[in-house]
Amino acid sequence: MVTIAINYQFNESLLLEQRLKQRFGLKEAIVSPIDSQQPLQAQLNSMGQQCAEFLNGIIKDGDVIGFSWGSALAAVVDQMAEDCGKRTVTCVPMVGGPSGKLESRYHVNTLVYSAAVKMRAESQLIDFPAILEQKMIRDGIMESQHYRTISAYWNQLDIAVFGIGSPNITGHSTWRAFYGNEAMEHFNTALVAGDICSRFYDATGNEVKTYFSDKTMNITLDKIKRAPYAIGVAHSYEKLSGILGAINGGYINCLVTTKETAEKLLAQSE
Repeated sequence: MVTIAINYQFNESLLLEQRLKQRFGLKEAIVSPIDSQQPLQAQLNSMGQQCAEFLNGIIKDGDVIGFSWGSALAAVVDQMAEDCGKRTVTCVPMVGGPSGKLESRYHVNTLVYSAAVKMRAESQLIDFPAILEQKMIRDGIMESQHYRTISAYWNQLDIAVFGIGSPNITGHSTWRAFYGNEAMEHFNTALVAGDICSRFYDATGNEVKTYFSDKTMNITLDKIKRAPYAIGVAHSYEKLSGILGAINGGYINCLVTTKETAEKLLAQSE
């Protein structure tokens, strides 16, 4: 009548989380036990659910929560519980929009607004693209009241949630679609290991200047670094360099990933 079973996958994930925290000095590590042979969307949903549950436990009244764009963040927001309670928090974008380069469901404004609706919270949306055509246009927008309002929230971040990109990503990913294939050669020449909110860095975590740098509307890495919770949501072998670079730079203090990626991170760090 009574059956007792041991969830070995849960235990293995717990051990990996402890090892990640100890090895990299993370505040929190969350490892999804999902099999890497599962479809990509299933892996994203699994990480998204665990990240959403983690967020629900740490959000407190008065928090400012920053979001980036992309499929990993879309999975986090999708997995947030509907009507998860009134929260007196403000959700804000940390980077401009993709200028029609991505599906609207991955747009930062879509994710910020959807998260705010689920929490019955306030949201601030961004009215300019991430990458402008000229530095002069970027500088002009930075003088606007709208930009000053958004950037003021960046100085007050309590929680930052973001995906991590890498030039090693192949295929038809949203990350490559955002920057275009022509940018990949430039990133490789500049020794870019990864990016967070269109801020690029090398394998040691030092910020790398690219030809986008003077034309980009986004939060700076040092402001993400100052957030009490800087949560990177990423997985796959292709993103290892981006994840390790972000850890080395201190840009993340919480990591949400999969079992296979966690094992490879630990092995590569040795």
